[in-house]
Amino acid sequence: MLKPKKHLGQHFLADKNIALKIVNSLQNPKALPVLELGPGTGVLSSELINKNFKLCLVEIDFDSITYLDENFNNEFNLINADFLKLDLNKIFNSEFCLIGNFPYNISSQIFFKVLDNIQIIPEIVCMIQKEVAERIASKHGNKTYGILSVLLQLFYDIEYLFTVNENVFIPPPKVKSAVIRLTRYRNEIEDLDRKKLFLIVKTAFNQRRKTLRNSLKSLISEKVDITKPIFNLRPEQLSPEDFVLLTKILR
Repeated sequence: MLKPKKHLGQHFLADKNIALKIVNSLQNPKALPVLELGPGTGVLSSELINKNFKLCLVEIDFDSITYLDENFNNEFNLINADFLKLDLNKIFNSEFCLIGNFPYNISSQIFFKVLDNIQIIPEIVCMIQKEVAERIASKHGNKTYGILSVLLQLFYDIEYLFTVNENVFIPPPKVKSAVIRLTRYRNEIEDLDRKKLFLIVKTAFNQRRKTLRNSLKSLISEKVDITKPIFNLRPEQLSPEDFVLLTKILR
């Protein structure tokens, strides 16, 4: 078994039953190509091969690349690269599904990368830290509701599928993990400045204890009517669609 590199924040899944459960969670009704992020020792990859998907693996660690090369017989396209720096449009030149045991230390950055590529990623099944999974799936009104909750829920239906115990990994992480599925239900919102939306959401949650009237002060022009009831609320009280409305008001 390949020894994982601790500095990558990666814990290798060693339970084949969990791997099969994760792969079976990928619905992929159009049989699109599949990109696996962070394959490590190929536990998920083996199950994906059995599904006969056109498969691409993206792995940053050279030791993992060597291991995969030695133990699989050219059954997928293997890319040694940093996922966060890749031009995803060039991998398949079409839509694809994303799957993987995401490295905990960059999981949020991965989701922001997804948000930049909504048009080509209709479905994601991933294992991440349980706390992050709960945050992403959280509904407005909860303390765990935050930036990624809003931005991802505007484009994806999010399902918290199951919790994964730490003892199925090598080495075992100090936290529990969870598997979630994101299914895209739209890839654009009519008449919306997406960059403005992202800025408003981030600015609001960076001062989440303040009302929007105060936290968004730097973004509110003199022409905006700040007596509207929405400005009396705190960010966790707004649904994702409320943030769309707020963006259009501030425009």
